[in-house]
Amino acid sequence: MEGKRQHIIKRIVPGSIAEELEIGAGDRILSINDKEIEDIFDYQYLTQDSYIEVLVEKPDGEQWLLEVDKDSGEDLGIEFENGLMDEYRHCHNNCVFCFIDQMPPGMRDNLYFKDDDSRLSFLQGNYVTLTNMSDHDVERICKYRLSPINISFQAMNPELRCKMLNNRFAGEALKKVDVLFREGIHMNGQIVLCKGLNDGRELQYSIEQLMKYIPVLESLSVVPVGLTKYRDGLYPLEPFTGEDAAGVIDMIETYQRECFEKHGIHFVHASDEWYILAGREVPEETRYDGYLQLENGVGMLRLLLNEFEEAMERRRMQDGFPCNSYSGELAAATGMLAYPYIRRMAEKMEENYPHIRLHVYPIRNCFFGEKVTVTGLITGQDLKEQLGGKVLGTTLLLPENMVRVDKGIFLDDITVKELEKALQVPIDIVKSSGCDFVEAVLAHTAGRE
Repeated sequence: MEGKRQHIIKRIVPGSIAEELEIGAGDRILSINDKEIEDIFDYQYLTQDSYIEVLVEKPDGEQWLLEVDKDSGEDLGIEFENGLMDEYRHCHNNCVFCFIDQMPPGMRDNLYFKDDDSRLSFLQGNYVTLTNMSDHDVERICKYRLSPINISFQAMNPELRCKMLNNRFAGEALKKVDVLFREGIHMNGQIVLCKGLNDGRELQYSIEQLMKYIPVLESLSVVPVGLTKYRDGLYPLEPFTGEDAAGVIDMIETYQRECFEKHGIHFVHASDEWYILAGREVPEETRYDGYLQLENGVGMLRLLLNEFEEAMERRRMQDGFPCNSYSGELAAATGMLAYPYIRRMAEKMEENYPHIRLHVYPIRNCFFGEKVTVTGLITGQDLKEQLGGKVLGTTLLLPENMVRVDKGIFLDDITVKELEKALQVPIDIVKSSGCDFVEAVLAHTAGRE
């Protein structure tokens, strides 16, 4: 088996087929059905049959060839040291809008890693440029029917795309979309809009070209470029104005009407930031076609509000409004983008629960720069500095997208416990949904005098 990949097992699920076969942590999977395993997709594909032969190497070098009879599709119960079962692929572009190039020095190493790995698109929802994807990768995607793949288009003008990605192959890479389209591999797309580059007529051209891939291309989001204060030596990009945002929205909503009339979907969506910047209310729920691009900030505020309203209606039926059974003083902190909506939710809770006082504080992003307004990029030190001396009540509520939940740390490596100590208040990390917001507030005010 010299030269073949050897995938180290991290854990065996108790009661699984692997445990029954005495496969253990530290063992290596060498092949399945005498076929080399390139990555997790090969593994999942090769283990689907009801009869398979697995070649395992024990830590002492002994090799076992195991014959496995099982139900078709039944999992073996093996977890690997590397969830991808292969090395992660580094991005080879040098995009003019890259957020990682705008990171300050001194942060943890993994925050500087630029990935452009198509496999992470299926596993984690990452967006890929296609420039790092070989013909072999495309063939495997089609063979295994992997869907959907999330693609960063940026521009459908090949020359402009090469310029924006700083990669002379970036325009040619768009031909892979035609292959995926012919094979019926579902896609979602995004355009990171940069003022003076891919906006205006270029955006119009890109949308019209991408509409040709409907319905296999299920959605297209348009998001404004994120600009931090760390842009020395980088391509000169300007922030969008409120007037710019209104123009982007008007263009997108025109195409939404056309797409809905022709295809029954709205297809192209402006991220929530455009509506906040333009001073407009986010669209109604039906316009988001099932929230296909929530991770791109498309419809997050509408979903949050709708979840909140539904939760409040359930509480009205349960508690009756106004309700005097809950009492207490709490605080919540959020980014500048979401603040008007969180404040609106807090005011409605105070209206219906007269003995609850809920302070909501918008946090300016001093760490990355005030042009960065999303909640997920708020750091511990900005929370510490801006909430110090504020009225926080008995508990501070923070949304979970501010922290790495498994480690309890913020982007700048300040821990939740360190922030609690600095602010002298318990912190509750709340899931980012309107329902969880309501339940968290009531949980901390129930039975208080």
